[in-house]
Amino acid sequence: MLDKAKKLVRFYEEVLEMPHRTEVARELRDQDDMFLLLLYSEMIGIPNPVYYYTLELYPHIIEDFHDWHLRMGMDKSPLTGIRCC
Repeated sequence: MLDKAKKLVRFYEEVLEMPHRTEVARELRDQDDMFLLLLYSEMIGIPNPVYYYTLELYPHIIEDFHDWHLRMGMDKSPLTGIRCC
């Protein structure tokens, strides 16, 4: 009986979340894009006051850079130091 109740609650939560999944995914993508812009801003020419602290994040984020600059409308990598295309 308890398992059926848990399944019913899980189903109910999925029904409520279904229409908002695309909105949540879009918001997460926008936040990721903003973070990457802040991370690479010094290389683009925008002053970044925390540049020294973000340097250690580059090896972890470089894999997402190609998708990011394509979403931003740049066909080629805007950074000379990073070649992804």
